[in-house]
Amino acid sequence: MASAPDRAPVRELTHFIGGKHTPGTSGDFADVYDPNTGEVQARVPLASRAETEAAIADAARAQREWGEWNPQRRARVLLRFLQLVDQEKDEIARLLSSEHGKTIADAHGDLQRGLEVVEFAAGIPHLMKGEFTDNAGTGIDVHSLRSPLGVVAGITPFNFPAMIPLWKAAPALACGNAFLLKPSERDPSVPLRLAELFLEAGLPAGVLNVVNGDRRAVDTLIEDPRVQALGFVGSTPIAAHIYASAAANGKRAQCFGGAKNHMIVMPDADLDQAVDALVGAGYGSAGERCMAISVAVPVGEETADALVARLKERIAGLRIGTSDDPEADFGPLVGPDALARVRSYVDLGVQEGAELVVDGRDFTLAGHEKGFFAGASLFDRVTPGMRIYQEEIFGPVLSVVRAADYEEALRLPSEHPFGNGVAIFTRDGDTARDFTRRVNTGMVGVNVPIPVPVAYHTFGGWKASGFGDLNQHGPDSIRFYTRTKTVTSRWPKGLREGASFTLPTMG
Repeated sequence: MASAPDRAPVRELTHFIGGKHTPGTSGDFADVYDPNTGEVQARVPLASRAETEAAIADAARAQREWGEWNPQRRARVLLRFLQLVDQEKDEIARLLSSEHGKTIADAHGDLQRGLEVVEFAAGIPHLMKGEFTDNAGTGIDVHSLRSPLGVVAGITPFNFPAMIPLWKAAPALACGNAFLLKPSERDPSVPLRLAELFLEAGLPAGVLNVVNGDRRAVDTLIEDPRVQALGFVGSTPIAAHIYASAAANGKRAQCFGGAKNHMIVMPDADLDQAVDALVGAGYGSAGERCMAISVAVPVGEETADALVARLKERIAGLRIGTSDDPEADFGPLVGPDALARVRSYVDLGVQEGAELVVDGRDFTLAGHEKGFFAGASLFDRVTPGMRIYQEEIFGPVLSVVRAADYEEALRLPSEHPFGNGVAIFTRDGDTARDFTRRVNTGMVGVNVPIPVPVAYHTFGGWKASGFGDLNQHGPDSIRFYTRTKTVTSRWPKGLREGASFTLPTMG
């Protein structure tokens, strides 16, 4: 009888502080799973308050020099980083896939969308230029300067372990700040590797520190006065808490929460195109995307019947496999709690009276029965009062809410508590234009199912999906990570005019 293969040893991960790997000293660890097998593959240390404060102090020390570098010199570090990542992008994608569970192809997309923001931030010599007005008043010039804030921090989620850390770090670093990253403890290896590559690219030690941790680390970042700004992506309750707490501690904050993204399917839409879009946007990455489509809104009963029939047929042909299976449409969920959450929501939908057209609760992958796999589920005749409509499931579950007409379809995403993204599929330009102008969400796609803006536009949701005045990447990121100083200068010609006791004007 053949013996079972030896299990790989559990890796011991570290923090990355001051340009080197630093073992944890708190004595507390979190497990990092292999989602394909359900086994623990690594342990990550959870930083104490003292460890987090030490990382902040190191960042503050390093920022003083980095902030004095001219923007073009900082941009060269970003350009060198892009070269280094490109040389090992396949290895990074495999590492990401092995901890998160998304397919390797999807992991490449995760990394690429992050690198596009690095490319944008490499234009910092232009992006940080201030404004100038010559002769605003007689002999008076006015100009503005953009200056780094100092030490800033990012708290990022598990579902995009490359993209979102890069969305936060690249503009912050380009602007001359030191950046302290607290990634998800579920899949921390890629953020740690990216920090190594930034150091290799020429970033001074300490300018980018990675501290793994839980609430203690987050609370320290919120409360420490040396941290000037915080960026967060995660659930809405935590986003709201961090935003309020950061403001109470005098910090800038941009905090992004949950989503319930709708896709409106008009009667004139190309139904094959709409079904392809729904299957990819609803079930890709096992639904673990903040921009996933989780609600389909067909307009009219005829459209709804046809859409549900085609969705059912397409779902039956989906291939669920391990994250390294090149033929898989999607892989496992990230952990056991995520799997339990998805199954509980499908149970809830049945209890609430929704019609379960496809049931993915009992799916298992042969040979990987302990992996965190969930099959695709499809609900029809979901109503706005149901919890499966109101709450974010964050898994491969698609709900169909039938709308009688266009106005009802428009109201559904507009009145939903979340307001991250929405899409409409139609062949009618007037309908599309009206929808984009009136719908109450932050990002809109027209015949585009996942309307994530390109890097030089800004990303952000409305309502309970986003807290803060400035969004991620694009011009908003430069505004968020800098403060503006306005200088009014006058060079008198030697004539003394005497004291003035009135407010100066430029008349």
